[in-house]
Amino acid sequence: MPGIDLNLIFALITFYFVMYVTPGPNNSMVLASGLKFGFMKTIPHMIGITLGHILQLTLVCLGFGKIFQTYPEIQIVLKFICVLYLLYLSYQLIGAFEGIKNEKARPLKFIEAALFQLFNPKAWTISTAAASGFLKTDSDLFISIFVIATIALIICPLSIAPWAVFGSLIRRHIQNKKLRTFVEYLLATLLFATALFILLET
Repeated sequence: MPGIDLNLIFALITFYFVMYVTPGPNNSMVLASGLKFGFMKTIPHMIGITLGHILQLTLVCLGFGKIFQTYPEIQIVLKFICVLYLLYLSYQLIGAFEGIKNEKARPLKFIEAALFQLFNPKAWTISTAAASGFLKTDSDLFISIFVIATIALIICPLSIAPWAVFGSLIRRHIQNKKLRTFVEYLLATLLFATALFILLET
């Protein structure tokens, strides 16, 4: 495709991989989902995260990010909603694997995972950074958004997938009650720590 800077593409790939492979609310939830439901049933969750990000990215590139600059209190409200949801998930994890075969339990649907991105401060940070760092204002806006979104569509799920794989591998070894309890409390603590980090982050 003419006009595409390969160095920019490489930098964008690196950016997305680093941002999405590092710990955050999405990875914590995907890890827990892989552990409880297995890798295959977590795929819709990962698709939802990716599509939710692409929607965010498009909104930010089209100027939605300026709303946060004008009304920063909106982002503060979203941050608190995200924190409360992560604390709820942390509480739900305790004892969750006792009922791992419970038919009522289900993984997050892709639309639910996509909507969660609207309350995920790290996701907004990634979208804003991608738009400000890689959006080419001297070329066609929609082509530039398309290029960034296409890279995100490929790299984001590949970066998130190892967390789901790791969770599904642990899943095989949680029949031992002591190990199961340890994993439950470890994941709950990680989610709690993530929520605390988001709350205290300026």
